[in-house]
Amino acid sequence: VQLQASGGGLVLAGGSLRLSCGASGRTFSSYTMAWFRQAPGNERKIVAAISWSGSTTYYPDSMKDRFAISRDNTNNTVYLQVSSLKPEDTAVYLCAASPLPFKKAPWMNDRNFDSWGQGTLVTVSS
Repeated sequence: VQLQASGGGLVLAGGSLRLSCGASGRTFSSYTMAWFRQAPGNERKIVAAISWSGSTTYYPDSMKDRFAISRDNTNNTVYLQVSSLKPEDTAVYLCAASPLPFKKAPWMNDRNFDSWGQGTLVTVSS
């Protein structure tokens, strides 16, 4: 599956954004999808993941309050709603697809994701 992320931009602290990741390919609905982010000089980190059906989601504790992942399998798109943005949220946000089922927690290892989007830059100014 090929992925294309969009929706990033420059936003003031406290603002919100909705990121989108469009996928091509007929098997999108069979993938566990996730959003990662990578800030300059930092390692890539998981932000959220969602099961193929959209019924189950995962967030690290630090992301639970302000991030919401969802998907629309009809339109082959996964979303990330981010609210109450902080300057430390500044990063490139990447979407990724894993053929592993959600219950296998593929986000524990980046190598479990075989498709990556190009990323969309989110810059939060104070």
